[in-house]
Amino acid sequence: MVRIAAASFAGTAIEFYDFFVYGTAAALVLGPLFFPGFSPIAGTLAAFATYAVGFVSRPLGAVVFGRLGDRRGRRPVLVVSLVLTGVATVLVGLLPTYERIGVAAPILLVVLRFCQGFGVGGEWGGAVLLATEHAPPGRRALWASFPQGGPSIGFLLANGLMLILSGSLTDAQFHAWGWRIPFLFAGVLAAGGLLLRASVEETPAFRALVAGNETSPSPVGELLRGHWRVVLLAAGALACGYVGFYLTTTWSLQYADDRPTVGRTTMLACIMIAVTGMALVTPLFAVVGDRYGRKPMCLVGCAGMGLWAFPMLGLLATGEPMWMTLGCLGTLVAFMAMFSVVGAYLSELFEPRVRCTGASTTYNLGGVLGGALTPMVATELARGDGTPWGVAAYLAGAATVSATCLLLLPETYAVPVADGEPATA
Repeated sequence: MVRIAAASFAGTAIEFYDFFVYGTAAALVLGPLFFPGFSPIAGTLAAFATYAVGFVSRPLGAVVFGRLGDRRGRRPVLVVSLVLTGVATVLVGLLPTYERIGVAAPILLVVLRFCQGFGVGGEWGGAVLLATEHAPPGRRALWASFPQGGPSIGFLLANGLMLILSGSLTDAQFHAWGWRIPFLFAGVLAAGGLLLRASVEETPAFRALVAGNETSPSPVGELLRGHWRVVLLAAGALACGYVGFYLTTTWSLQYADDRPTVGRTTMLACIMIAVTGMALVTPLFAVVGDRYGRKPMCLVGCAGMGLWAFPMLGLLATGEPMWMTLGCLGTLVAFMAMFSVVGAYLSELFEPRVRCTGASTTYNLGGVLGGALTPMVATELARGDGTPWGVAAYLAGAATVSATCLLLLPETYAVPVADGEPATA
């Protein structure tokens, strides 16, 4: 289990490093480099629109790679998705700007961002099922929390490198070539991840499906016919987590960068401290989820994000690093109360023959609902002077909707993942 957990953890860390490094670059430099004819605020919105393309492509990747995982096994998903995302990220680092190749630059940026999201959409399901389907009963949330911790490490790697470059280079150097380094470094990480995953075995649940000739000939069709209500409710339940996460880690960076008294380097440091705290509590929350169930943890996370929304915005508006860090930390801890058990929860909601398609599609559809438009909506809501309370209301509203969806879903922690029946809402 330690070797399996390490392989799943490393893969999600690398894939989400690729995904997050774009989000940070979109907040800091991509607007003027790829959309120079726009005003500063419009350029940022255009960069965030390209950022949203990665979320739109994630459910498509989930469907394609989910079918691969349910038809051919979980292991092939882990390799192909990692290669696709790594190559796309490196190519962003090599992409000429608008000044060099004109309108082709933003078009290629959109295409590569689409490929990034497509790969990430497939990665998560394969990594989580690798851990969940190998895990012993009563410890599924704990072992499934390792790939859930990968995004935290990916974020820290991406933004740590950005922080070092932002702090050590002049603005001219950072805009000219420094922003490219984190994208190029993705190639090194992807190669290491492939080596780590080379010896991972296929999961017992999938081997049992093959031995019994019970793999689904059409996982997508079967999912739509028999599980569509669970997919929609679970995606809605996850949406507020994405809103809270991307408000904290992406939009807040742009918000601080627009305020001369704060700046990008200070805000990056605040966010990284908060993400470190989030990573530390992940296994603790997962253990609680194994003992008391998935729904209680998810509801606690929803309530925490909704109740903390207004204090978070008030703390961000102070411009004081200590208070901004506290604001980010409160939201991210509440987020992880929910997402520490999501890997196990989504795996348990679907029977083995459609599990990869179901879990991947649901997780990434939730990302579209909650994460794709959040930076753009928040940027619009934050126009003008004063504390952007509209952003807090947006998060609180999302938390209310997600809690309602959760109440309509079943509890699953007693479902055996090897031969479980589909959960019914």
